[in-house]
Amino acid sequence: MTVVGPFGLSVRDQALETDVQAGLAAVEAGLLEATKSEVPFITEAAQHLVRAGGKRFRPLLVMLASRFGDPYAPGIVPSAVVVELTHLATLYHDDVMDEADVRRGVASANARWGNSVAVLTGDFLFARASHILADLGPEAVRIQAEAFERLVTGQILETAGPRDGRDPVEHYLDVIAGKTGSLIAVSGRFGALMSGADESVVDILTQYGERLGTAFQLADDVLDIASDSHESGKTPGTDLREGIPTLPVLRLRETAARDGNPDDLDLVRLLDGDLTDDAVLADVLARLRVHPALEQARRDTIRYAQDARATLAPLPECFAKSALEELCDAVVHRAG
Repeated sequence: MTVVGPFGLSVRDQALETDVQAGLAAVEAGLLEATKSEVPFITEAAQHLVRAGGKRFRPLLVMLASRFGDPYAPGIVPSAVVVELTHLATLYHDDVMDEADVRRGVASANARWGNSVAVLTGDFLFARASHILADLGPEAVRIQAEAFERLVTGQILETAGPRDGRDPVEHYLDVIAGKTGSLIAVSGRFGALMSGADESVVDILTQYGERLGTAFQLADDVLDIASDSHESGKTPGTDLREGIPTLPVLRLRETAARDGNPDDLDLVRLLDGDLTDDAVLADVLARLRVHPALEQARRDTIRYAQDARATLAPLPECFAKSALEELCDAVVHRAG
């Protein structure tokens, strides 16, 4: 039983472990190849986040989903490279929008080279992903295009905020279904589709990825407040300081608006104010960590993870299914 992939996922079958490790190694080589350019500076910028590491959560899901068909089919590794390249490209753009200084424990591309280079590097990665997609056929191109549209729509919805009368929590869940769930859903779909799995299996793994992706992001929301050392490389409270609406904060606002508790209203006031002062941020974090809103956000996270796990029920029992179920458990564990 060896640990592979994100969160220390353990694989309980030697053959599966060997194949997953080999697949992820091939994906890593594919990422480095796809980010090479004849211009050395472009190579350096494009490989900046590749070499910084990461969970490779999406490629792992592609590998596990492929076990329900032919896991050695030629399109599996390239499709995993496509989803990870797309994910990396969005990180370059996100860091510009969020004015982030650090990503995965290293200086963000925008902090190192400026916003223009970061945006253009993200575009370069999208172009390389499209080039690989062209070899996977028109169906793969269509699937990726639809997911990319959802991803961008989610980002726009986040930027625009909820329309008048719309529940902010429902709006936020729509945002992360697009921004995070869509590409993780494609990871499950590509793995099953490229392996030649039955259509029903492809549908199941697509739904599983969508729900797991939402749970994955909600767990990050909880960790931004609850964790002493954030797994993503960000310091606790980073999202709060940047004014990013996360689920625990939305749950707090919901409670404060409904009950009018003075302590809750004061906490909302602090969240709406200047959090650049470390002492103020520490106070806000301490109060949020004991607030029922954080526990509500945990319950929401667990619900999505449990829904993802339940989606897998029709699949045949095998080590790959067990690993997918363990991913759900790992997300729940991250959320505490």
